[in-house]
Amino acid sequence: MDMLTLNRLENLFFEQGYDKIPSNLPEFNFYCRREVQGITVLHVIDYRQGLYISMDQYTHLKEQIEAFFRDKGESEVHVMTLVLSEDTEKARRLCGGDSFCWVIDSREYRLLIHETQAADFYGWKDILEEYLFSLAREDLKGKRANGEPKRKTEWRVLPWVSIVLVAMNVIVFLICTFTGDLLYNKGAFNVTALWQGEWYRLFTSMFLHWNVEHLFSNMIVLYYVGTIVERRLGAFPYAALYVLSGLAGNIFSMGYELLTGAYGSSAGASGAVFGVEGALLFLVMAHRGKLETMTAGRVAFAIAVSLYCGFTSPGVNNAAHVGGVLMGFAAAAASVACGKIKVFSDHR
Repeated sequence: MDMLTLNRLENLFFEQGYDKIPSNLPEFNFYCRREVQGITVLHVIDYRQGLYISMDQYTHLKEQIEAFFRDKGESEVHVMTLVLSEDTEKARRLCGGDSFCWVIDSREYRLLIHETQAADFYGWKDILEEYLFSLAREDLKGKRANGEPKRKTEWRVLPWVSIVLVAMNVIVFLICTFTGDLLYNKGAFNVTALWQGEWYRLFTSMFLHWNVEHLFSNMIVLYYVGTIVERRLGAFPYAALYVLSGLAGNIFSMGYELLTGAYGSSAGASGAVFGVEGALLFLVMAHRGKLETMTAGRVAFAIAVSLYCGFTSPGVNNAAHVGGVLMGFAAAAASVACGKIKVFSDHR
């Protein structure tokens, strides 16, 4: 059952404040919305009915859309093409080198964005992904009601890395409740143990927590912030960022203890979690200070409050927090510099 009809997609556009532009071609639909600067246009191509368009025709059509609005006096016209298709390779070939062309897999309810294409378009990435996820669930319920087997779509859009990381931390904590101090003695961060060759503690200490409150506070932030960052970076870059942030936090902590002589044992995912927050700050800043409902000021304020609470509380490894947030920010910046994610400077 194909839940992704043009009428339903059109209603989504209307809910977001877009108006439909009349078209004589049923396979091509256009929707526009006025922004602070210029006009944004969603250009929808229904590629599911045996339609074929050459690259030249596609390019000409897009140029005509821009010309239509420029003739009306609009100096800035930003156009995003959405290609609906069950044949994703055919749709990708149509997009070609167009940075502002996304493919919607109507069979699997997925939004496909190539690494050379714009990572977002006025918040539409998240809007479409959430909408497609809701359609996938609706379709899944219909399949189950008809006795058909479960399809894989529902699982593909879940933030698996965030879920696995939270699960690992919880499982390790549960093991600690039955083993007493064993894992803490063997895996907690300790500079003296590091100098004795137990460098693995830089990693293992990230998954140990002293008590339920310590675990709960870290996991809440990790899941909700991590889900956003994982969607933006992708699973593997996000997992790498998490580990690097945790390691950086422990290295900062080691440096602080060597400088001050204030040695002690520490544990927790805080360094890695602060790294995820640092990455979120960069991503918001890279999108001109606003991403979804978040602003750079709000994210920076939340990080500052968390750091302040740490500095004013006893027994907190603040060096790990600082190291983690700096590494997370830098790692997200490196992802952009290496082309792993795309941002744009003209608000498209």
